[in-house]
Amino acid sequence: MARVNLDGQTIPMLAICMIGGGGFIGSHICEKLMAETNHKAIVVDVSSDKINHLLDRSLPWAHRIEFHQLNIKSDSRLETLIKASDLTINLAAICTPADYNTRPLDTIFSNFIDAIPVIKYCTENNKRLIHFSTCEVYGKTIGSFLPEEFRKDPKYFILKEDESPCIFGPIDKQRWSYACAKQMTDRLIYAEHAENGLKFTIVRPYNWIGPRMDFIPGVDGPSDGVPRVLACFSNSLLRGEPLKLVDGGKSKRTFLYIKDAIDAVALMIDNPERANGYIFNVGNPDNEVSVKELAELMIKAYAKVSDVPASSLSTVNVTSEDFYGKGYDDSDRRIPDMTIITRQLAWKPRTPLDKLLDVTLQYQHRTYSRAIEREISKPSN
Repeated sequence: MARVNLDGQTIPMLAICMIGGGGFIGSHICEKLMAETNHKAIVVDVSSDKINHLLDRSLPWAHRIEFHQLNIKSDSRLETLIKASDLTINLAAICTPADYNTRPLDTIFSNFIDAIPVIKYCTENNKRLIHFSTCEVYGKTIGSFLPEEFRKDPKYFILKEDESPCIFGPIDKQRWSYACAKQMTDRLIYAEHAENGLKFTIVRPYNWIGPRMDFIPGVDGPSDGVPRVLACFSNSLLRGEPLKLVDGGKSKRTFLYIKDAIDAVALMIDNPERANGYIFNVGNPDNEVSVKELAELMIKAYAKVSDVPASSLSTVNVTSEDFYGKGYDDSDRRIPDMTIITRQLAWKPRTPLDKLLDVTLQYQHRTYSRAIEREISKPSN
């Protein structure tokens, strides 16, 4: 039976070029495409580690997925692959906060300079583009600048795609290198649309979490690396170390289960008439907690998953300068306005925070606990 979109139209088979498709988000999109659609995935990345389970040639979808190991900075094959596709999804990015301070040049190049040819090839070849931006482009919320008595009102922290200003810290706060680069790319895409007719959709994720997110230092990433908050906390839990709360963990964030997020992306793929020309916040405003509250919830969830007593797990406060280095700056709260995506794609998140933490920590424990036990047991030099 043919699949139909939200308007009852038959969904044609698409060839989809997924740049950065071998990562956390890309691997989940690939799973969705292979299991539930007849679309073809042309995956471009420097590594296939997170999609190797999909690349076995004996699988029923083997003819619908191919992997091209290339670096988009320097490989002329990229334009050929975009030309051969109906749709390009650009996921390539350096997007770990610890890198914004220590590798600002790489961060700016990855998120702006490297995106320029992708946008150019889509425009010149009349190809549709779904580009992954970030909620970081909003920068600081208006509420961040208000007196303390106003900060309890969520209306000052709600971010709207078509209204909210983008407010960043000063130039010497290099933490904003990522947000500024992403915002410039968004503006370039919008300008190509306005002047040259580029068909685009921009996705702004709000802390998507779930299996295969980020890396665990020393196991499937650099031993001296610092992953994003949930993987950072997972790493500490797996090692039995205190969870580090930057500046006391006062900042608040909303968290969205990756499976809910991928459902939203699938709707964008299959409903171009409803998605073209739009920027979509994709988050779950009901799953808002402070970073400190997140740590406490993760300790409870991990104790249940691992049979480790919660009393043996703890938190410790650290300064942002000690954790990230000089030049760090942050927004204390970000709440996604969901009006546009609900209206255009009839999408709403489903998974509550406690359930998605259980699922994620079960995966982390099952995948990494033995590797970390072996690493910890190695004799030190």
